[in-house]
Amino acid sequence: MSGEGNSRGRKSSGKRDGKARKDASERSTSNFKNKSFSKGKAFVKKDNTGPKKINDSDEIRLNRFVANSGVCSRREADLYIQTGSVWVNGKPITEMGYKVKLTDEVKFDGRLITPHKKEYVLLNKPKGFVTSTNPEKTRTVMDLVSNASKSVLKPVGRLERNTTGLLLFTNDVDLEKKLTHHKSGTRKIFHVELERNLKFEDLQKIEKGIKLEEGFINVDEISYIEGAPKNEIGIQLQSSKNGIIHKLFEHLNYSVVKLDRVIFAGLTKKDLPRGHWRILTEQEVINLKMS
Repeated sequence: MSGEGNSRGRKSSGKRDGKARKDASERSTSNFKNKSFSKGKAFVKKDNTGPKKINDSDEIRLNRFVANSGVCSRREADLYIQTGSVWVNGKPITEMGYKVKLTDEVKFDGRLITPHKKEYVLLNKPKGFVTSTNPEKTRTVMDLVSNASKSVLKPVGRLERNTTGLLLFTNDVDLEKKLTHHKSGTRKIFHVELERNLKFEDLQKIEKGIKLEEGFINVDEISYIEGAPKNEIGIQLQSSKNGIIHKLFEHLNYSVVKLDRVIFAGLTKKDLPRGHWRILTEQEVINLKMS
């Protein structure tokens, strides 16, 4: 009898438990439907039907490749392909529906294009980060802009680990080459802090140019910073040689305590705190390409 009673008790308990779970589930569902989510924290249902990431080995239609590069729409790309304006690996392609790989060399009106929208990100680099795209290195500048874009961005030039200031990132190969070419004339202004005051005669020596192992280094302009001690200097130059500012001052027996790039190719640090990044405006991109 006791066994039968226990059995009935368990069955009855099981029904009550099942009903309780069902009621709790319904209340939870009701609460979820009525819950409001703040912007940036909204619940997002995982969707496996969305666009897949394109790998280098994947093939895509040529018109999509051209359209993704940003030069025109996909419909317009079809017209350009028909007229022979698009070349793949050195040959004009007029076949509609032609497929290419991301590793193929595609040219539009003689200009090399990539299937990624051109993006431009400006970072105010803090100390302690290496300008490298090597993921094995710790604390690289790529960590600071990892959320800026889904495209593969590269730093334009470099800043040393303890140098702070403006660093541009882009996937625009043509602009990168233009800004880093030794004859580009890209304007760069640095705020330099020395361990001691800079003598006026030494300032004049740098102003006239100094011969180093790397060659003769000319500066566009150098001056004391107004209202600051004489160990704080503003210097403008075009040279892209690594560590060249440190070497200029070390040649005259000064040590650089702090080095901050405050202007790069007309871009400034205005409203850009240290360690933060922002997307360039359309006008800024135009200015860079025209400079």
